[in-house]
Amino acid sequence: MRSGNPSLKKEAFEKFDTIGSGQTMTIGGTVNKTFILILLVLATFVYSWNQFVENPGSVLPLILIGAIGGLIVALITIFVPKISPFTAPLYALLEGLFLGAISAQYEAQYGGIVFQAVMLTIAVLLSLLLLYKSGLIKVTQNFRMGVVAATGAIFLVYIISFIGGFFGFNIPYLHDSSPIGIAISVVIVIVAALNLVLDFDYIENAAGSRVPKYFEWYGAFGLLITLVWLYLEILRLLSKIRSR
Repeated sequence: MRSGNPSLKKEAFEKFDTIGSGQTMTIGGTVNKTFILILLVLATFVYSWNQFVENPGSVLPLILIGAIGGLIVALITIFVPKISPFTAPLYALLEGLFLGAISAQYEAQYGGIVFQAVMLTIAVLLSLLLLYKSGLIKVTQNFRMGVVAATGAIFLVYIISFIGGFFGFNIPYLHDSSPIGIAISVVIVIVAALNLVLDFDYIENAAGSRVPKYFEWYGAFGLLITLVWLYLEILRLLSKIRSR
């Protein structure tokens, strides 16, 4: 069992023995926790968005707090899953601050792009969930390894690009709106979407392994990480297309 999502690893689940059924993780409970986290994201998303509308220059602190704070809370949650009932909601609130400000900036430049990105993200989520539950997409070992390898390669490129930006080095085509740049974004969106399938599989396996109840929050947290990544990549792809 592997996942491109760093929060959903086999080691996080395998150390637990079977415990009482009333205290174990369920798929339904994880779905409910996921909805709660999404609502928390939306709450701070709206706040951050409105701050940009009132004063565009005031959102930089919100972006930094959301991005840096979200990263710190995510790392803490990954290393200490037991506190996920507290840290997962905090992560959702911080991500909402970041996403709201960033989305408002995209919206100011390309009207209607945020609604399109949200609808596409929801459509991808529901479509892949349907394909996974119907068995049309089977999570084999080769499938896992391919998605994990592709995800790792993408984040390695992003790290190189981030560090290179401080020294005036840019990876060709990664951020531009040329046909090659758009094709690269399409590939990244596909890889991000396929990570959802691995997340579904991990949550299902974790529930089947009867891990502790708090893993419902942890599973929802891991799924939210992938959804945030997918949304941002779709937003970037649409902005490249619109800029042409």
